[in-house]
Amino acid sequence: MSITCADLTKKYPHEWEQATVHPFLDQCADGSIQPQQFQTWLVQDYHFVTDFTRLLAKTLATAPVAHFDVLLSGLHALQDELNWFRVKAAERGLTLDVERQEACTRYCTWMQQWSEQAYAVQATAVWAIELAYNQGWQRPGPMKVPYAEFAERWGNTLFTEYVKQLEQQADEALAAASPDIQADAEAAFKEVALQEKSFWQMAFTQGA
Repeated sequence: MSITCADLTKKYPHEWEQATVHPFLDQCADGSIQPQQFQTWLVQDYHFVTDFTRLLAKTLATAPVAHFDVLLSGLHALQDELNWFRVKAAERGLTLDVERQEACTRYCTWMQQWSEQAYAVQATAVWAIELAYNQGWQRPGPMKVPYAEFAERWGNTLFTEYVKQLEQQADEALAAASPDIQADAEAAFKEVALQEKSFWQMAFTQGA
């Protein structure tokens, strides 16, 4: 019997809660986050998204043709997102040419490993990462300026629908995968949850 993405969120509710609920996001919502904390997240997330783009590109390279449209739409959105990060950094007088912090480096290393695994593992990891963004920025509720536009980028209904499409494709891949590959996909999901928690914490501890 194959696992599904829904099975994973149900099996690991505590881990997923920690991946998508964090004081960093709560303080973005109420406006109390410190500039240094948010700036740390912004710069490090730019580097994360750069490597996530590589993961998604490699996922496309191994995907069935029927899955191309959704993945290509994701790559197009990431092109816009990387440019948007550059604009947001420039508005704040930040340079993006900085060393990656340990949490960012570790997460990007995991993405590199997933990019070399079977398509079902890649698809599951991509879905989990995007779901973490989607739910993480939605769960605190409406956010104050200037953080509202960040919540809108990943919490809007169109992005939610994209994540649902990724989930459907991951489920299709998992249904056709061997038990060993399904186990690898489950491990990837758990690792995404752990790395998301670590990434929020990295930013939160800066200047706190």
